Amino acid sequence: MNTGQARILMNQTTPKVKRKQNQNQKLHMKKSVLSAIMASMLFITPTLGACGDDGNDAPSQSSGNVVVSVAPEILSSGPESATLELTVTADADWAVKSDADWVSLRPSGGIKNESTIVKVTVQTNSGMEERTAAINIVSGGKAVKTVALTQSFVKKAISTASSFTFGAQESTGTFTVTSNADWTLESSESWLTVSPVKGGKGDTEVTVKAAANDGESTRNATLTLSCGETSSKIEVSQLSDEVVAPEGYSLVWSDEFNEGSVPGKDWVHENWAAGHVNNELQTYTDKEIDGKRTTEIKDGFLNINCFKGKDGKIYSGRINARPSTGWLYGYIEARIMLPSGKGTWPAFWMMPCNVDWGTNPWPKCGEIDIMEEVGADADRVSSSLHTEKYNHTKGTQKTHEMKCAGAEGGFHTYALEWTEDAITTYVDGKVQLKVTKAEMGSDHDSWPFHYAFYPILNLAWGGDWGGYKGVDESALPITMKVDYIRVFQKQ
Repeated sequence: MNTGQARILMNQTTPKVKRKQNQNQKLHMKKSVLSAIMASMLFITPTLGACGDDGNDAPSQSSGNVVVSVAPEILSSGPESATLELTVTADADWAVKSDADWVSLRPSGGIKNESTIVKVTVQTNSGMEERTAAINIVSGGKAVKTVALTQSFVKKAISTASSFTFGAQESTGTFTVTSNADWTLESSESWLTVSPVKGGKGDTEVTVKAAANDGESTRNATLTLSCGETSSKIEVSQLSDEVVAPEGYSLVWSDEFNEGSVPGKDWVHENWAAGHVNNELQTYTDKEIDGKRTTEIKDGFLNINCFKGKDGKIYSGRINARPSTGWLYGYIEARIMLPSGKGTWPAFWMMPCNVDWGTNPWPKCGEIDIMEEVGADADRVSSSLHTEKYNHTKGTQKTHEMKCAGAEGGFHTYALEWTEDAITTYVDGKVQLKVTKAEMGSDHDSWPFHYAFYPILNLAWGGDWGGYKGVDESALPITMKVDYIRVFQKQ
């Protein structure tokens, strides 16, 4: 081999040696990286092994390597609305949440290593017992700290009754006191007593008793229920049976509803199927339905009860006073408490006695509505007259309506003064409707009010007027209460 050839061979082998050296360097680097990974795994393994196999570890102050500091660690609040403070510091970003809807938190979290004040606002505890909530500091999707919050309660007693109205005779009533502490009950008047006069935590049935009212007017008393620093009032009224005749009149008949358990011999019940008149939905009956009566005398009142029977039918009462004889002219008065609820249609009214419906049908025979009201228009009472010439089918009836605050749920007096020449109705002594024969006409079609009429008390459900805005059966059962009905005539 000559010298030139040798130089050529050396030039051809030098690149191969360099490639081999590069490969050795890469292999050494891979081994180094692998060693580093193995070392890291050895370092991490003890940390992973510290976690429970089931993944359900209880939250702790440093769970998941997040260290949290909270002050205070327990919160307590009085019963009133209040805002408390929590100071939170953590070595990771965090959020704060509560498990109670009566607790609100602001802000809703914080950032790593920054002390944050959380405003904890609690609503008033209107309940009867202490209540608790958990406030959780959350990081990485896990609760890492829990603060217990306790809110106390107000000592109080609650009565199931807010008022009573008794008839004039000796009367009793009952109600229940529910309390979370000791309580007392005191009457403002000697004629009204209660038993027991004190009690403790839980439910206690209380009996209230009113002595007979022999006075000339309604009397009132207050029961005061006290518990801790709170108190409430139960208002009690007792009506009088004192009869006050209008000037120039004398009492000729009355029913004070103080005796017996059902209306007496002067009353006649109607027994009609639903839809018999005015498309009303109730069935009128004097029979006992599911152990209940549609009319009953209780605690000095006539109760006309409307309720739904087990058969799905609505039952109620309609009674007529001396329908065969009635009265011609006079001052007729009743004290009545109306029920409430969409669908009610209570009435106090009069129809003529012994009508020949063939020759003298309605409205030719005449009708006097002393008081009507429908629950869809609460506390709006009206009076109307219907005759052949003036009646609601023609829209010509003589009528007037007025607002009577508390007609539903309170006793008010409704009256009619009827003479040969005029008819006037009253609500608590105030004129409601006044018409005269002179303005309506003296013929029978205009003024059929020249023979005896009898009073009617009834409680309808639904129908053309009572149901004109629909009915709400959730209002049932309902009761129309009548304290008395009296008829006066000039002597």
